[in-house]
Amino acid sequence: MAEIKSHYREIRLILGDQLNSNHSWFKEVSTDVLYVLAELKQESTYVKHHIQKICAFFAGMRAFAAQLEAQGQHVLYVKINDLRSENSFANLLVELAREKSAEIIRYQLPDEYRLDAELAELHQQSSFKIIADDTEHFLTSRTDFKNFFAGKKQFLMERFYRNMREKHRFLMDGSAPEGGKWNFDHDNRKKYKNEVPIPKPQNFANDVTAIYEEIQQAQLPHFGTIDASKLIWPITRSQALGVLKHFCEALLPYFGTYEDAMHGDDPFLFHSRLSFAMNAKLLSPTEVIEASISAYRSNDKISIAQIEGFVRQIAGWREYVRGLYWKEMPNYAQLNHLENQNPLPEFYWTGNTKMNCLRKSISQSLSLAYAHHIQRLMVIGNFSLLTQLHPDAVDAWYLGIYIDAIEWVELPNTRGMSQWADGGIIATKPYVSSGSYINKMSDYCGKCAYNVKERVGENACPFNALYWNFLDEKQAFFKDNQRMSMMLALLKKIPAAELAEIKLRAAAVIANPDRF
Repeated sequence: MAEIKSHYREIRLILGDQLNSNHSWFKEVSTDVLYVLAELKQESTYVKHHIQKICAFFAGMRAFAAQLEAQGQHVLYVKINDLRSENSFANLLVELAREKSAEIIRYQLPDEYRLDAELAELHQQSSFKIIADDTEHFLTSRTDFKNFFAGKKQFLMERFYRNMREKHRFLMDGSAPEGGKWNFDHDNRKKYKNEVPIPKPQNFANDVTAIYEEIQQAQLPHFGTIDASKLIWPITRSQALGVLKHFCEALLPYFGTYEDAMHGDDPFLFHSRLSFAMNAKLLSPTEVIEASISAYRSNDKISIAQIEGFVRQIAGWREYVRGLYWKEMPNYAQLNHLENQNPLPEFYWTGNTKMNCLRKSISQSLSLAYAHHIQRLMVIGNFSLLTQLHPDAVDAWYLGIYIDAIEWVELPNTRGMSQWADGGIIATKPYVSSGSYINKMSDYCGKCAYNVKERVGENACPFNALYWNFLDEKQAFFKDNQRMSMMLALLKKIPAAELAEIKLRAAAVIANPDRF
C-alpha cells in the first residue's frame, strides 16, 4: 500500500457505481494523483436502503480501492465512520485539494442528476482546475437519445433499439436483422412449468461482517435481511465475470423463453443477475453483449429468440431509459400525471399479506434485494398503480430495496413504465392487469388465499376489482388513448350493479390494503 503523501497535483474522485478497472484513468500509475473513494452518509441516507445494497456497494468500493493500491496507485479511502464521511462529495474534494495543495480536481460524470448538479458546482471554484471525464461505460452519450428523437412527439423504444443494433452491429446480417426479425418478444412469454431443470445460481459467500458492524455503528437507516458472512452478490470484477460466464453457459439457452415467467419456488429462474455488476460498472454493456453473442454462436441450444431478448434488454432498454432520464430530468422526478396520492401499505416493508403473488415478490425482495422485471412491473408495480399509491413513495421504495437500483435506471422504470406517472412518455398505456396475467405467467395464484377467477366477494382476488375500479376512476385520462379503447369498451359492458359492487370491493382494499 502506497503511503499517502502531503502533496498531490491531482485529486480524482471515484463514485461507488464507477468501479470500472478498464477506465483510461488507470492505464498509468502516477504518484502525483490521489484517488478518492468515500462512503458518505449523505449517499447512504437520501432514501432508506436495503442492508445488502449498502454492504454490496461498500464491499465493492473497498475491493476496488485495494485493487488500485495493489497496482501502485495512491488511494484515500473514507469509511462510513470516518469524520470525513459527514461531507458532501464537493466539499470533500475541495477540502482534500486544499490539504494536499492540488491544482486539479477530476471526476467522472455521475449517472444521477442529484450528484451531477452537486459536482457541477465545483466548476465555480477558481482555486482549482476542474475536469469532468466520461465514465467510458455506456454505448451512448447522455445526449444521444435527445438528438435521436429531436422533433419527435413519441420516443419509441423499438426505433431506438433498431438504431443501436445497426450502429453497433449486434446480431446483424448485413443491413438486415439476424433471424429475419428485429424482435422475438412474442416467443418469450412462456410460463415455467418445470419443463427443464433450473441450474444452481452462481452465488458467492462474501464476508461483509465488518462492514455490517460499521453500518450498525454509524446508525445508518436500513431494512431487509442479510447473512453478513455470505453476501451472494459479486463485489469484484473477477466475480462479476464468473456470473457472466455462468449466464452464457447455463442460463442463456432458456433465458428468453422464460424471461417473463414467475415461480414461487425459484426467485431467479434463468435471469442473468448481472444488473448490479453492470450498474456498478464492474462489467461493461459491450463485453456483456459480446460474450452472450459469442455463446450463441458456439452453442446450438441457444436460439435467436433467447439472445435477441437479452441484447434488447442491454443495448435497447438499458440505454433507452438512461437517455430518457437525462433528457427529462429534473422535472421527470416530479411527475404525477394520474394524481395518485395514497401511502405505501405496511406490508411493503414486511411481506405480510394474504395475496400470494405480493407476499412472494416482496418477501423475496426483502430477503435478497432482488426481484426480476415482471415481479417489479406486473406484481408490485401493478398493485401500486391499481391502489393509486403516490409515485414519490413508490420511487423511494424501489430505489432503496433493489441491489441494482440507481436513480438513472430506477426512475424511468418505476415512475414511467410502472406507475405511468409521466403520462405516457415511456409507455403508450399503463401496465395494469387483473389477476389473470399473474396467473398466466406464474404458479402464484394456485397457492393463494384468493380466487383469481372471482371479481367480488371476500374470496375474490383483489387485483380483479382493483383493475376495473382503476379503469373506471381514471378513464378520463385515457379517453383519447387508442390502446386503452378495448378495455374501456369492456368496462362499459359491466352492469351498473356489478360495477358498484366491484368498486366497493376495490375501495375496501385501497382503504386498508394491509388487511388483505
